[in-house]
Amino acid sequence: MDLVVGVDAGGTSTRAVVAEVHGAVIGRGSAGPGNPLTAGFEAAAEAMGSAVRTALGTLPPARVARGVLGIAGTSCLTAGNGLPAYEKVWNSLGLTAPMMVVGDVVTAFAAGTHAPSGVVLIAGTGAIAAQIDGERVMRTVDGNGWLLGDFGSGRWIGLAALRAAVRDWSSPFAAAVADQVSVTSADDLVAWAQRLPFPEIDALAPLVCELSQLADPQARAITSSAAAELVSTLDQVSPTGPVVLAGSLLSNDTPVREKVRAILHSRAVETTTSTDPAAGAARLAARALANSR
Repeated sequence: MDLVVGVDAGGTSTRAVVAEVHGAVIGRGSAGPGNPLTAGFEAAAEAMGSAVRTALGTLPPARVARGVLGIAGTSCLTAGNGLPAYEKVWNSLGLTAPMMVVGDVVTAFAAGTHAPSGVVLIAGTGAIAAQIDGERVMRTVDGNGWLLGDFGSGRWIGLAALRAAVRDWSSPFAAAVADQVSVTSADDLVAWAQRLPFPEIDALAPLVCELSQLADPQARAITSSAAAELVSTLDQVSPTGPVVLAGSLLSNDTPVREKVRAILHSRAVETTTSTDPAAGAARLAARALANSR
């Protein structure tokens, strides 16, 4: 038993890796959405199983010594609610090794550092900061959804773009937003936004980042505000130890990442980047295995 399995299951996709206990990834797989809050327990568990099955390929399941599943929406999983669906799929793959479920914030942190504790700041569609200790989430700030929070997130940026465009309709920024969502007047934009087409609203974030890099003043103001909101969220966790940046806005080359890093660097706070949460989950599995021996 010399292999570990790591899974990163989010609202968009599920990714799995099979790795040697010393870290070398030898198999990968992917499947559909894996957040049980949105996909449902059975569908999310089946996505996990499909991704792991592909990652295993022809490798004997008996070689797997431990698995860690990093899952968005873990708050809904308990021994009597949801978790049995994962255990059933895990066992159906022929896996007899222990399986541990943790929050996706834990695997995002592990994907950016070998340190056992610290803080992760995540900004993708949503936004959250979390203090991590081993496999435990000690404290979180934000992650409250678009209506009550997720300040500085991709959806927050998309909504800010709509507000800026409708307020200054004659600007080049408004023209770019209108072109992307296919409207021709401010009234049409208001009506369009009232339908809450979230995928299209979320898709405005890359446009804003692109315009910000092209020095559009309204886009720059939005991305700078997003960065300030994210740093404010991080401050409320009172970060100690390494700070890992994760999520599409902070792990990719975006003006939001650039501004967040500049603010933190001015405070002598160094950051690392979460690169592969599924591999981070495998790292946690290997660590847990080593601690059990």
